[in-house]
Amino acid sequence: MHEKSNHLRSDSGISRKLVELPDQTLRCRHEMKYHIRESETEAIIQFIKPYIQMDRYSKLQRSGAYPIVSLYLDSNELRLCKESLRGHKNRFKLRIRGYTDEPEYPRYLEIKRRMNTIIIKSRARVMESDVPTLLSGLPLPPQNYTADTETIGQFQLYMNSIRARPVVLIRYLRRAYEDTSHNRVRITFDYELAYSVTDLPQVRFDGRGWQRNPFTTGGVILEIKFTEHYPIWLSQMVKYFNLQQRSISKYASSIQNSCLLGFCAPRIDG
Repeated sequence: MHEKSNHLRSDSGISRKLVELPDQTLRCRHEMKYHIRESETEAIIQFIKPYIQMDRYSKLQRSGAYPIVSLYLDSNELRLCKESLRGHKNRFKLRIRGYTDEPEYPRYLEIKRRMNTIIIKSRARVMESDVPTLLSGLPLPPQNYTADTETIGQFQLYMNSIRARPVVLIRYLRRAYEDTSHNRVRITFDYELAYSVTDLPQVRFDGRGWQRNPFTTGGVILEIKFTEHYPIWLSQMVKYFNLQQRSISKYASSIQNSCLLGFCAPRIDG
């Protein structure tokens, strides 16, 4: 589907290009997900181009896609994973996201909450060296003061409430399109999904133990996000390509696959 250009990929298969990505995601939004065939991607992109444009971070990459890695936290019983698989209407996820392994670039603590059909996301910028301290439940030292102390406190509160710990790293490539109107429509295409089971407080692309998530083998995760109304042209797109909305969790599907391969405990069907 996409050119696998050298500047996007290191020997480990993931970019190490230095790109800092500030938070441009929607804090309170509607979110719809679809699993599409890889062969459908370019046709859908041509359909949406008259309405929204490639976002500025995708434009930086010759292939149009940038790398994302996230460290997910969960309880020993994998409570958050089970709630996602069971379709709980009110649930949350805890993760730390990065866009490069370079230590001088920030990582982002994220709380992603679902309230029925509404997604609410809180995000705080931290440095790589802060992550072990924060995951141990300790406050940052004064010299590491950040304006996002409220979100960091919320993250640690959620974390402590279920005794969450690092569970798995998930990485993939994203091609993104968006508009800048009040409705903030954003469409993303995620592919080459992989995971690595870990208990370390590190957010990194490199390292051993990476497994390809078969969910995206020959397929792509299409996500549609918007803040207010559902545009007519999106309805036309969904109808034209016969897209079927479904519940998709990169985290839960990665845990499912790791359990099938014998990498996780306890079992999620417990």
